[in-house]
Amino acid sequence: MAKKTQPPQRREDSLSRDRIIEAAIELLDSGGDGGLTFRALSERLATGPGAIYWHVANKGDLLVAACDTVIAAAIDSCAQAETAGETIRALALGVFDAMDEHPWIGSALLQAAEQLPMVRLFESIGQQVRALGVQQSSQWSATTTLLHYILGVGGQNAANRLSAQMRKLEREDFLSEVSSVWSGLDEADYPFTRSMAEQLRSHDDRGDFLAGIDLILGGIKGL
Repeated sequence: MAKKTQPPQRREDSLSRDRIIEAAIELLDSGGDGGLTFRALSERLATGPGAIYWHVANKGDLLVAACDTVIAAAIDSCAQAETAGETIRALALGVFDAMDEHPWIGSALLQAAEQLPMVRLFESIGQQVRALGVQQSSQWSATTTLLHYILGVGGQNAANRLSAQMRKLEREDFLSEVSSVWSGLDEADYPFTRSMAEQLRSHDDRGDFLAGIDLILGGIKGL
């Protein structure tokens, strides 16, 4: 009796926009912006570029979508705290950690200033600033100050991490190297920087980041 031929099995994870975005994030995490190409994406998804273009218009569209997925997840993971200030701290730290885990986000956000990822973050911060009781006339400056601080410090931290990775340095080795440079500066010209050289070796990036958020929140209370 002839053996029946089994029909080809349909892939359970049929191609979708969400699956494309997930694969794009994986490529961005491993190779940065340069690692995200439609050829690499096609290979990872075992499909042709045409199938991908059915769901996303171009690389820019895909980069924004990937960025929004990560930012939305970071915001959703931050539970509403007892106070607006604590919620802002949790939100800021969530985005900081997301940028540390996905270092490409910083530049992606700058390229998408008017699009959903930035708007989503701006809205989340702004709602909490309003909940703090800040006057309407000061809500813009308070919200943008927090936004710029989060993106600036988070982006610089991510850039430092990438720099260390490219040079195949562990964080401690990287900080030790920079600390040694600071220690060797001319004391007459750079007395403060020299005095901070040892502290640089052991500082906590997340702790310093939150200290800055607290300084801003302290200023906002006076508005």
